Amino acid sequence: MTAPLALHTSALTSLPLLARGKVRDNYAVGDDRILMVASDRLSAFDVIMGEPIPGKGVLLTQMALFWFDKLGHLCPNHLTGEAPESVVSAAEIPQIKDRSMLVKRLKPIPVEAVVRGYLAGSGWQEYQQTQSVCGVPLPAGLKNASPLPEPIFTPAAKAAMGEHDENIRYEQVVQIVGAELAAQIRDTSIAIYQAAAAIARERGMIIADTKFEFGLDADGTLVLMDEVLTPDSSRYWPVEGYDAAFAAGTNPPSYDKQFVRDWLQAVRIHGKPWDKTPPAPRLPQDVIEKTAAKYREALQRLTG
Repeated sequence: MTAPLALHTSALTSLPLLARGKVRDNYAVGDDRILMVASDRLSAFDVIMGEPIPGKGVLLTQMALFWFDKLGHLCPNHLTGEAPESVVSAAEIPQIKDRSMLVKRLKPIPVEAVVRGYLAGSGWQEYQQTQSVCGVPLPAGLKNASPLPEPIFTPAAKAAMGEHDENIRYEQVVQIVGAELAAQIRDTSIAIYQAAAAIARERGMIIADTKFEFGLDADGTLVLMDEVLTPDSSRYWPVEGYDAAFAAGTNPPSYDKQFVRDWLQAVRIHGKPWDKTPPAPRLPQDVIEKTAAKYREALQRLTG
């Protein structure tokens, strides 16, 4: 099997470009649909790496489609059901094949709906200082990677490109979208997380935390959008590595870009740590290959 060709940046001319995100390139299809193309770009610490991870966009798309299919009973999603290849020219199909979704155009809600079932990352850092995460009080004595008594909703305000999303309290979500919609987003997010975590656990994986994005359609219905439960938006841990890491107080090995993050934390440029601003250090080939392998393994475990 030959290695997939990497796509750092798509270049479609048959559709108008709406926006380039950290990973996705979005094109307008009329005024009611969007073609989302998942590139092989990788961002870490909100900086886009110069080197793509071959095949990553295909894996992310297939994983998101798997989850949209499994979770449709809990919340409508943005898929139109139409083939993405039907809206581009024949010459452009190789750029988008297997890495695109043709989706409904929605009014995005400017809140990242983060759900945590375990204490990790910025949540662990905040807990050490305040014994809470985003204003949600937690029991004393938790450790890094501790399971939480129940999943918690810890939203973030969506930042501009290149800025860091900012953790906010639930009360701030109420101020942004109103009490009724805030409660619906919270309850739906937790329900989706619990269902997905149970499915992943059957396949030997722990979903420590995840973030969802929602939009509203023309009728005001809440719709799950963007990507869902991919290694870019979720922290996946293999069950078999968890206990030893937890006992040691370290981060369990993960199926995401943590491998790249760890390398970036350790790298030295002219004797100094990287300051997490562009340009990013050049990723060595072995880091690229190991990261690609992690994404592949996550999809294989999940879908069999």
